[in-house]
Amino acid sequence: MINPRKSLLGRLSFSLVYVFLYLPILLLIIYSFNKTPLPNKLSAFTLEWYKELFNYKEVWVCFSNSMFIAIMTTFICLFFSLLLIYYKTIGGKIRKIIPLFYGNLMIPDTVLAISLACFFALCKIPLGLTTIIITHSVVGLGLSIPLIYLRFKDLNPSLLEASSVLGASSWTTFKRIVLPFMMPSLLGTGLMIFILSFDDYILTYFTAGSSAQTLSLFLVASLRFGISPMINSLTTILLLFSIGVVALLFLLKRKEELEKC
Repeated sequence: MINPRKSLLGRLSFSLVYVFLYLPILLLIIYSFNKTPLPNKLSAFTLEWYKELFNYKEVWVCFSNSMFIAIMTTFICLFFSLLLIYYKTIGGKIRKIIPLFYGNLMIPDTVLAISLACFFALCKIPLGLTTIIITHSVVGLGLSIPLIYLRFKDLNPSLLEASSVLGASSWTTFKRIVLPFMMPSLLGTGLMIFILSFDDYILTYFTAGSSAQTLSLFLVASLRFGISPMINSLTTILLLFSIGVVALLFLLKRKEELEKC
């Protein structure tokens, strides 16, 4: 029998944890519509900060840079993951090399960022959008290849054998059987890599140089001069954007689980 006091204490503890986690975010959203900035008291509702945000061109340049980096990183990671899976489809041996990609996830971001920055300097590669994309792709491959490979392992091998017996080429088998089967996993993994690349700060900071500015770098730089209400508006929009992407990711994962049943 469950002790009512322990049950009440557990619920209270969970409630305090949720308040600690989400109260600052809720205050940020509220003050994005407040006429006076933090730490002033609530005064009047206004959309002034959102209007100022949409008229601030530098923000949207940083936003477009972040979008470009995230899209290119996602494309590169999924492309090389599919190449590896195609190699496996035609009979290649990749099981022993899959664990190597987990190394990027175990290495701290700061160590990886500094090592890549030193590598770019050694190769005399100028820091900018290109180096950021390479850095994000190195980390993203550590996510995409193991996840996509796990999905591929769920494919019934008899389907590949039947396709080969019926005379289909390796490319036709990959296009008609493997690719449709892996599509939910590809979309889910792609969304995960996209949002991680879009929000990344540490890797971007060390490999951006002075010529590239992303949204995460802009936000941190802006905080040095105080919290502007315009920043509250921007982070509110980014929060809604991230929630939408994560919700879509969960829907795709749910669909994938239902297909397995």
